[in-house]
Amino acid sequence: MSTIIAQKKAALNIVQRLQQKGYSALFAGGCVRDELLGREPKDYDVATDARPEDVEALFPKTLPLGKAFGVIAVIDGKEMVEVATFREDIGIHDGRRPKTILFSAAKEDALRRDFTINGMFFDPVENELHDFVHGQRDIERRLVTAIGTPKERFQEDHLRMLRAVRFTHNLGFTLDPDTEAAIREMAHLIQNISAERIEAELTRTLTDSAKPGDALKHLHELGLMQYILPELLPMVGQKQPPQFHPEGDAFEHTCLMLNLMAEEKSEIKPAYNARELAYTVLLHDVGKPETASFGPGADGKPRIRFDGHAAVGARMAEKILIRLKFPNSEKKSIITAIAGHMRFMDVQQMRTSKLRQLIGAATFDLEMELHRLDCLGSHRLLDNYDYVRDYQQKMADEPILPKPWITGHDLIALGITDGRRIGKILKETYEYQMEDQFSSKDDLLDWVRRSYQSEEGGDGRTDS
Repeated sequence: MSTIIAQKKAALNIVQRLQQKGYSALFAGGCVRDELLGREPKDYDVATDARPEDVEALFPKTLPLGKAFGVIAVIDGKEMVEVATFREDIGIHDGRRPKTILFSAAKEDALRRDFTINGMFFDPVENELHDFVHGQRDIERRLVTAIGTPKERFQEDHLRMLRAVRFTHNLGFTLDPDTEAAIREMAHLIQNISAERIEAELTRTLTDSAKPGDALKHLHELGLMQYILPELLPMVGQKQPPQFHPEGDAFEHTCLMLNLMAEEKSEIKPAYNARELAYTVLLHDVGKPETASFGPGADGKPRIRFDGHAAVGARMAEKILIRLKFPNSEKKSIITAIAGHMRFMDVQQMRTSKLRQLIGAATFDLEMELHRLDCLGSHRLLDNYDYVRDYQQKMADEPILPKPWITGHDLIALGITDGRRIGKILKETYEYQMEDQFSSKDDLLDWVRRSYQSEEGGDGRTDS
């Protein structure tokens, strides 16, 4: 049984148990919307007129997730289902939470929710839809519309402005004009929302949308981007050399890559997650405006150049990811990929050892996919990408990064004890090993002995 089927069964058990005890109990929110759309819900939530303490009394295993707001998690087998008491929200506290709540009935609960498509309930026992907000109508019109007065909904929780964009692009809908107008007017309020909540919404927008680049453009058009990703604004209108970037400016290039990311999946099973790829693509050229200049191209003619933009972009990306509270492991991978993304220009001229080190890096899959999308989102030439893939195939039967023949212990045994000298020799001998310049460890050791004894004037010691 799949996880979502098991969750739906658990939610149905909870609804049946509550109804048997005389309470109203219904599926609520996103699961109702997704089922009407023919999509598989991510989870199932239950809404009821039973008070939190009644829910706790009815079910043997519960967790008080948000008891003050009427939310209890019920454990049914291996599944956890959120059960929320119907409520009204009274007053505005901090752009996120109400000042107080009143437990109520289904209609009042629907009216305090964010968008009509999320404000419906469904009775799985009676197979009956409860729609107090015309959510089914807006699903048919493929429209994301705030419930009631848009300004009031966004004043209650400023994050709903980002959620409006997410639902619009995740579902492939259109944003209602009045709802959109309210966002344009109130966009500055998103600054009051925590970085963690902004990151969660932005990530789902970038990873779940059919065209995340279009979603990014929408964030800019609505005035939200300047408050959540102000570093991207200079990319808008930043010209690029047309011979390499016929698609347009740096922002257009990034948006096109994001769309391609969603449309054209790599055939290689990645060693990265969707969030890492999305933010690597999003931020890979963020350093271009700061480094833009005019200089000679390969043909000697002047063109726009972005010398050093990868390094600058990596530093800027690090600050952005720190602000968004990214975990260190993902942050490191993204920064590494951005810093090195121009190396692929030179892969066909690389020494074998350098190419093998590139392929053997922990971030190689992420860097390779960034390069593929970078090419498809500009000149569409994949010769360097294909060259690396061909080399991988040739090396399929041996480790791309073999165990080094020469170790520090070997060098110390030769009398070489200076740490910096040891590091230099280890790097040099490993490159020779990968270049197949020596047939065995003994031959390579003989070379070290000859080279460094001669250099040091006898026994190879450097600590006299």
